[in-house]
Amino acid sequence: MFEPNEELDVNETLAEAVKSRDTRLWEGFPVLLANAADTYQFAYDLVEKQLSAQDDKDRFHRLLLLSLSLYAFFHLSFSWSSRYKKQLSSDDAALVKQWRNDLAHNRTLAWGDVDLDPERLKGLFELYFEQNADKSRQRKEKYEEYSLAFALSQMFSPKQKELFKKRLEGLPLTKTEQEYYSRSVKKKVVALANAELHGLARKLLEK
Repeated sequence: MFEPNEELDVNETLAEAVKSRDTRLWEGFPVLLANAADTYQFAYDLVEKQLSAQDDKDRFHRLLLLSLSLYAFFHLSFSWSSRYKKQLSSDDAALVKQWRNDLAHNRTLAWGDVDLDPERLKGLFELYFEQNADKSRQRKEKYEEYSLAFALSQMFSPKQKELFKKRLEGLPLTKTEQEYYSRSVKKKVVALANAELHGLARKLLEK
C-alpha cells in the first residue's frame, strides 16, 4: 500500500486511509502522501471530496498537520505543503511545531483519543527514503549503462565493441582477435584516452 502504483487512484487511497480509523495506517499516512506528491498526483480537493463526514474531514486535516510535522523533522518540503502551511491558523502552526519537537524527543503524538508512535512514524518514513534512494540509484545506473552502450556503439562496430569489453575484462583473445584488436580497436582506444582530445570534444559540445 505504501508503494506508488499507476493503477491506483492515490487520492482515493488517501481518503480510505483517513476513513479507516486505523492508527497503523495513519502512522503510514505521511508516506502515502509523500508518494502521491512525488508523482504529482495528490490533489487536496479530490481527497476531501471523498470524505462526506465532517469527522473524516477533520481527521484529514490533522493527518496533513502530522505529515507537515514529520516532513519538518526530516527537513523536507513539497509544493503542496508549502502552500498549505501558509493557510494554517496560529494554533495549527503551533501544533505542527509541537509535534515536530515530539518526534525529535520520541514523545507520543496525540490528538483526542488518538496516540501515534513517534518511532513507527519515523521508521516508516526512513524506509520510504531508503527505497526511494535505491530506486534513484538503479535509475542512475541504468541510465549510465544505456549512455555507455550508446557511446560505444558510436565508436565501435559490434565486433570491435565485443573485443573492447573482452580486453577490458581481462578475457583471453584468440590470435585472430588479438590481431584485429591491435589493428582496429587499439587505435581508437588510444585516441579516446587522449586528455586533450577529450577536452576539445567537451568544448565542442558546450558550444
